[in-house]
Amino acid sequence: METSLHRDLKTLYAGEDPHCEVKLGSYRIDAVSGDQLVEIQHGSLAAIRDKVRRLLESHRVLVVKPIVVQKLLVKQACEGGRVTERRMSPKQGRLLDVFDDLVYFTRVFPHRRLTIDVALVDIEEWRYPGHGRRRRWRSRDHQVSDQKLLSVREIHRLKTTSDLASLMPASLPRPFHTGHLATSLQVPRWVAQRIAYCLRQTGTAEQVGKLGNALLYEMTKARRKPAA
Repeated sequence: METSLHRDLKTLYAGEDPHCEVKLGSYRIDAVSGDQLVEIQHGSLAAIRDKVRRLLESHRVLVVKPIVVQKLLVKQACEGGRVTERRMSPKQGRLLDVFDDLVYFTRVFPHRRLTIDVALVDIEEWRYPGHGRRRRWRSRDHQVSDQKLLSVREIHRLKTTSDLASLMPASLPRPFHTGHLATSLQVPRWVAQRIAYCLRQTGTAEQVGKLGNALLYEMTKARRKPAA
């Protein structure tokens, strides 16, 4: 089921005209803006990796990846019922969360026809109680009925490796290892390792040696051109 968030982002990029849910070969495209295909992907980029790779063979593609910075939880007594509670979720997204998806997208990005818009958004999430008894392996006991866009805080456009490099702190030493990256970005070491993997696989950084067991990296001076 399409959420209000997905629909509002389509409208933001394609306007109110009928160029939404366009059939193109065996694919359905979220929106078309001029000569550019627009795909809104709130879920993992891995789910659309092969689709985007095929579309890039002959089309310009814009992938819009929303990251929820602030989420207002709206709880209902039942599906479609009265609102029983409103509260802010303690979880807050940040721009660096995009690397959670890019780790599965490094064989697609960068590409001369590909643009990724990382949209930092605030949303409402409407919930109602799930059915039946909560089971131990279930992570939640509720159902999400809708997600609604409240505001778009910022849009960060990623098109080249230089754009990706700009997300890294200027204070990184040369060379650096993932411990430096973790400290500079204030993230756990395993997150820094994921980021370093993305930087290396996209050609944004290169491995230049080792310090003990730690791999050393430097940002590439000559940015690799997006693949043809």
